[in-house]
Amino acid sequence: MTRTARELLETTTRDLAPDPRSNPLVPRIARGEADPAVLAALALEQRRVIPADRTAFLHLAERSTARPETAAYFTALADGEALAAEHLEVFAAACGVDDARARAHEPLPGCQSYPAYVAWLALNAEPADTVLALTANFSAWGGYCATIAEALRTHYGFAEEACAFFDFFAEPAPALDEAATTAVRTALDAGDLDETRARDHARLLQTYEAQFWTALAEQAQ
Repeated sequence: MTRTARELLETTTRDLAPDPRSNPLVPRIARGEADPAVLAALALEQRRVIPADRTAFLHLAERSTARPETAAYFTALADGEALAAEHLEVFAAACGVDDARARAHEPLPGCQSYPAYVAWLALNAEPADTVLALTANFSAWGGYCATIAEALRTHYGFAEEACAFFDFFAEPAPALDEAATTAVRTALDAGDLDETRARDHARLLQTYEAQFWTALAEQAQ
């Protein structure tokens, strides 16, 4: 029996969900045990990730002009990254990050492997396959952000506005979910989506996501 677009998205997300115990850093943040310096490092690394991902999403939208539903999904992602960048600056400032500290920061390869692969997808992958891969990965990222947002308030004394970056990604996004479903449905109907290839992309994204947290945790030791 052929699966619907929603079933395919849900199944892929479930099958590729990381073990909650595999993240070496977020549980420490959740308990308030991570040094505040690691929060600053998180902000500094995200200052590179967010604009890089936005550029990649815009390029994917440009490559999807023949598929308006797919282009709309990537445009929505790019718009979201622009808003997230504004929230990120507030979080970074609350962590004590200023221009001098940002210039002195040496980015961690393990943290930047994720946006590097998103850029690879933007250049090389089929946009429809990338919709499925990204949507599967966003579930794990959103869960981590929800945990961090709560910890920032509970253990680190951050003001509401300084938590907005993580709140943004943690909150349900029904419009984006619907855009992803529509894009996947259209691709399935047209025969444009390769599930095996999309799962490979999603698996690599999850691996690079794990490397991001591992690299931060190792730096903090």
